[in-house]
Amino acid sequence: MFISLSIPLAIAAATMYLLCAISPARLAQGISAGTALAWLLHGSALWLEIVAPGSLRLGFAVMLSSALWVSVAAYWLENRNFALDGLRILMLPCAAFTCILPLLFPGTLVALENKSALFGWHILIAILAYSSLTIAAFHAVLMALQESRLHVRPNQEQSTWFGAALDKLPALLTMEKLLFRLIAFGFGLLTLTVLSGVVFSEHLFGRAMRWDHKTVFTLMSWLLFGVLLAGRVWRGWRGKTALGLTLAGFATLLLGYVGSRFVLEVILQRGA
Repeated sequence: MFISLSIPLAIAAATMYLLCAISPARLAQGISAGTALAWLLHGSALWLEIVAPGSLRLGFAVMLSSALWVSVAAYWLENRNFALDGLRILMLPCAAFTCILPLLFPGTLVALENKSALFGWHILIAILAYSSLTIAAFHAVLMALQESRLHVRPNQEQSTWFGAALDKLPALLTMEKLLFRLIAFGFGLLTLTVLSGVVFSEHLFGRAMRWDHKTVFTLMSWLLFGVLLAGRVWRGWRGKTALGLTLAGFATLLLGYVGSRFVLEVILQRGA
């Protein structure tokens, strides 16, 4: 019943995202209001898809949809301080796609019976950490494309809609400041996730911590992001070094959870 109620909400959110993505920039106020409405519809659909009586529904599609939901919120807030219209054209279609994804791949139910009250908070923090670092990785890709475009400037006649979107992004220095703010926020949440998983594993999950692939990849990702932030503070790392470590840390985190869930749910057609 809950998932069936989420279907019209998800479709409405996806439609509104697409309308906001293709609207001309001169309709800035309408785009802002429409994006906020789509975000609320998206969040409502996610809630119905994740929260079930006595359980949580988790999977790779829900994680990706949650990541884009947080991404849209970050875009909407930051757009009030920076000109991020180029980001709108790129991000909102992705958000529309991930609205529909959980309807196709709903994931598996995780029973909350006999689980600690902290279990739900652990899951919430983990999703927020993953979502924040997803935004950072997406941001890093845009910065790499933006930098490469500075070296080869196409003629106006040859410029595509994607190139035009990149041209509307803030200056690279501003983008870099935003990137490290996102990474620092995500790293803090990832640290809480790792600590709660290591220290309170038996209390949260009813068993001692297991050194499975998800634990190893998560710790590797945490280490990569920690090294990047330390290098930024003490060595002034930026540019290609920062972008490379950001993408490496995200790819490791992606392999640790979403990759395994995708294989289990889509390729092998079973839960874990």
